[in-house]
Amino acid sequence: MGYKLTKKQKMAEIVKCGKDPVYFINNYCSISHPIRGHIPFKTYDYQDELLTNFNQHRFTVILKARQLGISTIVAGYAIWMMLFHKDKNILVMATKFATATNLVKKVKSMLKSLPDWITISDIKIDNRASFELANGSQIKASSSSSDAGRSEALSLLIVDEAAHIDNMDEIWAAIYPTISTGGRCIALSTPFGVGNWFHQAYVDAEAQQNNFYPIVLPWDVHPDRDDAWFERETGNMSKRDVAQELLCSFNASGETVIHADDMIWLETTVKEPKYKTGHDRNYWIWEEYQPDFTYLVVADVARGDGADCSVYQVVKLETMEVVAEYQGKPSLDLFSQILFQAAKEYGTALLVVENVGIGISVLEKLIEMEYPNLYYSIKSTHEFVNSNRGEADNMAVPGFTTSTKTRPLIVAKFEEFIRNKLINIYSVRVFNETKTFIWKNGKPQAMRGYHDDLIMSLAIACWVRDTALIVNKREIEYKKACLGAMVKVNTNLNTTLPGMEGYNKKEALDEKMFREAQTNKQYSWLYKG
Repeated sequence: MGYKLTKKQKMAEIVKCGKDPVYFINNYCSISHPIRGHIPFKTYDYQDELLTNFNQHRFTVILKARQLGISTIVAGYAIWMMLFHKDKNILVMATKFATATNLVKKVKSMLKSLPDWITISDIKIDNRASFELANGSQIKASSSSSDAGRSEALSLLIVDEAAHIDNMDEIWAAIYPTISTGGRCIALSTPFGVGNWFHQAYVDAEAQQNNFYPIVLPWDVHPDRDDAWFERETGNMSKRDVAQELLCSFNASGETVIHADDMIWLETTVKEPKYKTGHDRNYWIWEEYQPDFTYLVVADVARGDGADCSVYQVVKLETMEVVAEYQGKPSLDLFSQILFQAAKEYGTALLVVENVGIGISVLEKLIEMEYPNLYYSIKSTHEFVNSNRGEADNMAVPGFTTSTKTRPLIVAKFEEFIRNKLINIYSVRVFNETKTFIWKNGKPQAMRGYHDDLIMSLAIACWVRDTALIVNKREIEYKKACLGAMVKVNTNLNTTLPGMEGYNKKEALDEKMFREAQTNKQYSWLYKG
């Protein structure tokens, strides 16, 4: 106000401000500008709508681009609530304690910049990360721990950069009872991949499956931003950074192992299976067995009584198409039978079973059932050998060993196959796993609460196809060449010395053809394609 108010006018203004946070902030609040210092806080239309929504909805989840002043408008709403309402308890939480403290400082700065006559309640207790007003309202910053605010009855919980808080699902479970009796929550963040609490809260809010009201604020809601601004800002940014910081894209943001562009391509390949069958209808088939092709079956075994699932993939080696897939929770005995039957149906496919933990039990049952085409490998070298040699070689072990040494190798091979579009995956279950398969502390793994069983079985398939089988094929072709040379030498032993019968060329040719036929029969799954 540019003129002196009477006492009656001041009282009217206080009442008006107490009823409307938009009016209060635009007429009396100031913010700190990095160049211009303290300036009046004049809100944009989208910020006014936010303030209105904060009042209309108890729970608000905001998917936002960066530098839109959302944290500042939330700070303005916090000071309005504290100043014009008694005994309000506000907790601010962020990825780092320092970030939460900065928001509390914004609230305090706004309060101290108000005209004296409108500051109807002074600061009673003032600390670096908290302060309390004489009317009993208080605000404090908190670290993102599972016991944050557990023992307090909260009027408002502010969660800043919620997508970046690792254990936010646990925090929410612990803190929800403190706001369930009438408290409010404002969760705001740029996106950071899918599968985290913020993503789930926003998606469920859009589907009206929780109590949150969803708001999305991309970069262009700001009236001062245009295409030229966008081009300048994104000139030195990666696609992932643009998706995260400006476009509000969940799928294209985050530290996923599979690049966002590749996931977009993967999504276009997803299609419904031709059949959903099996005892639990979890066996999905896109293409039946075709005798002219060779197949590989790779399995990852779970206990069957927990959260993890036992899975297997059927891959057509010539085209690297995943033609069938199973994911379920059968017992070990039943899963052994399911595997045996599926591999037999696909031409007695080479069957690769991860041998870590209880996988060895399934392998032992398959050996008892005399499955003829199990994958064996030589200890420490992971050199592939077939069942006949594997059973006779003390250095060979059945199955594939996923270890700290092999895991990064097979994941890298899987990423390479997808990046180069060398594999055809039709399953939405696999696609969903890629969205939550992330880099964490430098290691590829499923986000907490999610699984990577299907991905790991496919990773093994890619590795076996591109290393073990290819190398083995070259060795067999080399041995065939040697064998051919040996037959040729035998043919050259013909003699015309008197009294000797010599060597029958037809018999030699028949022997060579017989040996080649035997070799081709034994390794036919390697020669095709």
